[in-house]
Amino acid sequence: MTSREPQLNPAHGDVRITAAMEDYLKAIYQIEQDGGPVTTQRLSEELGVSGASVTNMAKRLNDLNLLVHLPYKGVSLTDAGRVVALEVIRHHRLLELYLSQALGFEIDQVHAEADRLEHHVSEELEARMEQALGYPEFDPHGHPIPSRAGAIPTIMDIPLAELPLQTAAVVSRVSDRDQDQLRLLDGLGIRPGIEVQVMGTAPDGIPILLGNNEERVIAPDLVALIHVLPRRSATS
Repeated sequence: MTSREPQLNPAHGDVRITAAMEDYLKAIYQIEQDGGPVTTQRLSEELGVSGASVTNMAKRLNDLNLLVHLPYKGVSLTDAGRVVALEVIRHHRLLELYLSQALGFEIDQVHAEADRLEHHVSEELEARMEQALGYPEFDPHGHPIPSRAGAIPTIMDIPLAELPLQTAAVVSRVSDRDQDQLRLLDGLGIRPGIEVQVMGTAPDGIPILLGNNEERVIAPDLVALIHVLPRRSATS
């Protein structure tokens, strides 16, 4: 594979954006999507680096106009920073789908592999993967794949925990942040496209009924990783 040259900063055409910078920008975007402020602590946990490293990189990215860094309040992406983050996410999610569909990787394996490869995708490889996959909109975990222009399909889904009792729904997406948790979900038969209903509550989790009439109890930490599309939304 031919490695992609480091991107030029959209706001500073003579400055190269490194893989480490891309990792930070992608992480900030993902935390923003989760909701709440993007603090030094949250970035440190997401990336597995020290708080001092996060602070130093945040200052550097702020100087490059890729994010806005407010001491003691966290960071937020600028428009230029969002462009870079979305391109990295696009590469990552295309890679996940290609690894899954073309190379037979399991759903709990593709995230880590895509993390290793996302910084080395040439524009030609990106275009060929997209064409071979039929110009997909979603990755294997149900997350939307940004278009070349940075547009993202809207998903009118809700967290599983908010699904009313005995309402038919389809799993729309599952978090791929933790490989072990993703493997547990897959072992329980929970993946995008699976029909589910919440049947009640239990001390150790949420009892659900799958589309094949099998019953499962999903532990609270796994429930938080699942989003669903109620059938009324799917058919409207």
